[in-house]
Amino acid sequence: MPFVSGFSKSKLTPSAIKKRSHQACIFLPLCAFMDFIGASGKINLIAALGGSSNFGTLSAKCCASEPSPCNQITEAVTFSAVSFIMDSSTWGKYKFFTYYISNMEYEISDKLKNVHGSAIREIFDLLKKGNIISFAGGMPATQTLPSKQIEGILQNIISKYGVIESLQYESTFGKALLLEQLKSFLAEYKDINTELQNMIVLSGGQQGIEFMCKTFVNKGDVVLVENPTYLSTLQIIQTYEAKAVGVSSNNEGLDLADLEEKIKTHKPKFLYTVPTFGNPTGGTYSIENRQKIAEITAKYGVMVLEDDPYSQIRFEGETVPSIKCFDKSENVVYLASFSKIIAPAMRIAVTVANPAIIGRFNISKQSTDVCSSSISQIVVAEFIKNNLAEHLKNIIPIYKEKRDQMVNCIEKYFPKSFKYQIPHGGMFVWGYFDDERDLLACFKDIVNLGVAYLPGTHFFPDGSGKNTMRLNFSNATLEQIEKGIKTIGEYFGNAQ
Repeated sequence: MPFVSGFSKSKLTPSAIKKRSHQACIFLPLCAFMDFIGASGKINLIAALGGSSNFGTLSAKCCASEPSPCNQITEAVTFSAVSFIMDSSTWGKYKFFTYYISNMEYEISDKLKNVHGSAIREIFDLLKKGNIISFAGGMPATQTLPSKQIEGILQNIISKYGVIESLQYESTFGKALLLEQLKSFLAEYKDINTELQNMIVLSGGQQGIEFMCKTFVNKGDVVLVENPTYLSTLQIIQTYEAKAVGVSSNNEGLDLADLEEKIKTHKPKFLYTVPTFGNPTGGTYSIENRQKIAEITAKYGVMVLEDDPYSQIRFEGETVPSIKCFDKSENVVYLASFSKIIAPAMRIAVTVANPAIIGRFNISKQSTDVCSSSISQIVVAEFIKNNLAEHLKNIIPIYKEKRDQMVNCIEKYFPKSFKYQIPHGGMFVWGYFDDERDLLACFKDIVNLGVAYLPGTHFFPDGSGKNTMRLNFSNATLEQIEKGIKTIGEYFGNAQ
């Protein structure tokens, strides 16, 4: 009900609201309801509605202490049932909550009603409220975003490629010019030799996880994941009413005995893994471990989704071949994203798989977003061809310096009971306290001190790992890393 867009400051009057609202709508400055927001951040509806237990009358009144064009609104409406959609928007210099009052009750689908929002997204909302040093996200460093190169590409797109190629719908599989560049990219950077029929362009890597579930998963199915694993994968699996089961891991990669045992026990639809500089652990599987994963899953006819967004951000050590490189049965679906090595806003990724699977992904994409952005595809194609090699040379030292700073500060400021592994690339340091303290319970205390990490429990399918945390080093400055790690370390040092 986007009636708000029809108003201007001069027209914001009680009669205008009453005339344009659907059923009834009340428009209030932010301060008008602050007294009704509890510690949970949710509005106390009884209080907000004037204390009426049967929601019989709603009085809407602006806060007199904040003059605004609507400070004379005192409309009252009556209704029998209430549905509130709350959004905070800025209109000029005024902030408002918008309330839609409806007799409609919404019955959420079985797929979504038990799915919770991403912990990272919720934490981002919390961090917006103050000046917080955040190690909670996974964003690239702003200084690594190739703004000048992309600006140069954008300036010439229409003149070089024409209106139709740049602005029209595109093949769902992806633009031919990008697919050709991706074929070269995969061969040079990933040691994966493939053909166009084995590829499809996606709108970000997460779409590949979504399509894998959409293609193979039915209600009640099991998907195996490394324990811990990327939390959005857990959310997607839950959306498809499937169950994520964790496979134990060690310094070599997956625990192969546990993997085989859980394949026998659960007969999973597929295994999801991030084997290079993984999220959240930052760990990398050995060559032998990757080869065995390919062999074991092929033996039992289990699909593998290999997610690879970080492997080009390597600080030291030799490049390790992907699991896909050991795929002799075509049961491995490989997924590479450009969000971390070019820019997240491009929303471009590629999947490599057997043509039969690519065909199913194509059908899934047709009903999801038709095709990925033509402009983004052209930008990425041009960037791979002309800029990527130099760009990677520039950004890797930046991330390595940040990694080194975080590791040095952990050694300097954290209690010795904190155990962690040093990643050889990627964006994360993963660690735990061997005294089993609850890092989720401590999170708000740390935020109140001006710093945030991501509690590790969110990455475990069974909610365990309460003594673990993920620390992102990519998006903070060197000064912020020292200040933030010192703050966290002193908190836990004093809590011993």
